[in-house]
Amino acid sequence: MNLRTLEARVLPLAPWLFGLSLLGHLLMVALQTKMTMVDLMVYRNAAPELFTGELYQWRLKEFSDQFALPFTYPPFSALVFVPLSWVPWGVARWFWQLLSLACLWYLTRTSLELAGSANPRRVLLWTGLLIWVEPVRTTLNYGQINLVLAALLIGTMVSARSWMAGLGTGVAAGIKLTPAITGLYFLATRRWTAALWSFAAFAGTVGLGYAISASQSHQFWFQLLGDATRVGPVGSAINQSLRGALSRTVGHDVETGPIFLVAAALAAALALWALLEAVRANDSLAAVVSTQFLGLLVSPISWSHHWVWMVPALLWLTYRATHRLATTAAWVWLVAVGSYLISFLLMAQESIWIIPRPWHLSALGWVYPAAGLLTLVAVVVELRSRRRVERPVDLVGR
Repeated sequence: MNLRTLEARVLPLAPWLFGLSLLGHLLMVALQTKMTMVDLMVYRNAAPELFTGELYQWRLKEFSDQFALPFTYPPFSALVFVPLSWVPWGVARWFWQLLSLACLWYLTRTSLELAGSANPRRVLLWTGLLIWVEPVRTTLNYGQINLVLAALLIGTMVSARSWMAGLGTGVAAGIKLTPAITGLYFLATRRWTAALWSFAAFAGTVGLGYAISASQSHQFWFQLLGDATRVGPVGSAINQSLRGALSRTVGHDVETGPIFLVAAALAAALALWALLEAVRANDSLAAVVSTQFLGLLVSPISWSHHWVWMVPALLWLTYRATHRLATTAAWVWLVAVGSYLISFLLMAQESIWIIPRPWHLSALGWVYPAAGLLTLVAVVVELRSRRRVERPVDLVGR
């Protein structure tokens, strides 16, 4: 059954459903005082260490007996978070929750707009639903930055203004580095000026980091950048990258061995094929999803909450695609993120550091990479089948 058929039955109730969903989440934030938002605590508490020279020696030890959390982003990112250290923790906590919720609404609205289905009730309906899917839920619970960066990227990279498109991408990459994959989007669409702006903006963030602390900038870019184990346990079920899934399958970290290199090359070829098909079809949303999914698949670490990009993917599969494979992919995503399978796998694993596990847990641990690859195949199949049939959405004319 197509998701649009189900939507038609509940769309009139969208404002009420959104209100109840939002109220439920805010009550959880208010009543669960032990909801640590541990990643936000890392951002906030570590940021002032930028000025002491101890940014990358600092650790948050209070909430984990297996891994004391370090600050893993560039120095510029710490500078961005410094203002949160000036306000009480309760204020920072609520500010970040409301900002993240606003970004979820914006990500949903913009995705639907690019899909040609930006009905206000539909935006409310999907925003209310998506608050409770696992990548979004864990982003909110951890106080992660994923929704903020996704909203920044989708709001700028498809802009007709080259300076805005490049600036948003460069700043996002300066905060977390992984958004740098967006440069492929500019190259594929031949937006050379936007690509130059993104490089200049990113270089500016690096330069600012060096101006504040050359030693810590050097430490990050030349000593820490390639160390995935410093970010976290590669083989844990929460790492939903190809490297994580392959490592759990073979029982050891595949690192940059032949298995990972071949898998990454195949995933990159598929994602680039999907991206080029999206460019030919003038389908902005498919191009955005293809680009960001490539980054998630080939990155050494892609925590389950990094997969908030499944939001625009799901909406494209639902409202922009008609092929049966796209319908299947949409349902796969709903089951994957609605079942909280990753949370189950986290409880089932013996330790976050032990990679070998029973074959069935290893197989289930492929859920996000497999759904991502299926989505890329659906993009290729859909766009090739309707290239000259359906009126395209303007790629950059927002």
